[in-house]
Amino acid sequence: MEFLPLKIADRKDMAQRKMWKEMTVTSDGHHLNPTYVYKVVLLGSMAVGKSSLAFRYVKNSFRETMPTVGCSFFKQMIRLETANIMFEIWDTAGQEKYHSVCHLYYRGARAALLVYDISRKETFNRAKLWLRELEKDFLHDEIMIILVGNKTDLVTEREVTSEEGKEFARSKGLLHAETSAKSNHQVTDVFMAIAQKLLQQEQQKETMPVQSQSWKKSHVDLRAPNSNQIKKCCKS
Repeated sequence: MEFLPLKIADRKDMAQRKMWKEMTVTSDGHHLNPTYVYKVVLLGSMAVGKSSLAFRYVKNSFRETMPTVGCSFFKQMIRLETANIMFEIWDTAGQEKYHSVCHLYYRGARAALLVYDISRKETFNRAKLWLRELEKDFLHDEIMIILVGNKTDLVTEREVTSEEGKEFARSKGLLHAETSAKSNHQVTDVFMAIAQKLLQQEQQKETMPVQSQSWKKSHVDLRAPNSNQIKKCCKS
């Protein structure tokens, strides 16, 4: 997996970020790790494997067919060294008849997986249209977007090259990854990378003077030195 540069801008109003943080205090006064809750949405054409990716990540299992009607919802907790991350994963239906209401589901999201099937070129082209929809609801720096080429287990039927996906992601300032829900290739790595980068953003905000939060921006380079070492690229 190659992570391309992603610009992350600080928000002026904490309430606008649709994020909830909880600090637990024990009876002896010690603070436990804070818990952050982030909404993550999966977008893309029908049958690209969005539901399978979510199911593989949350249940560590795979189902050959998982049609989504409207929207499916999953939760998954990640316990990191300094914080806990709760993902609320919204899996949207890819059928055209649901397209007009999908924006209701991804409103307030902090990250989006824009999924296409590497063995079906039309789903890659369709992903570009989904990106335009996201751009209507979010400023460029308000949401982390990962372009995900799924079904690498069908490599012999590939219609979208890795370089083609990387180049489009690079041109739009997105992240790019290739996965397989069936073989569990890099599925967990994608979500872990999201968790680590969002947490890094929170930590940067907490150490930033209040008066500077309204204007200071940061640039995070998520390029990995090795395409198989996703976690290393996400460490600060």
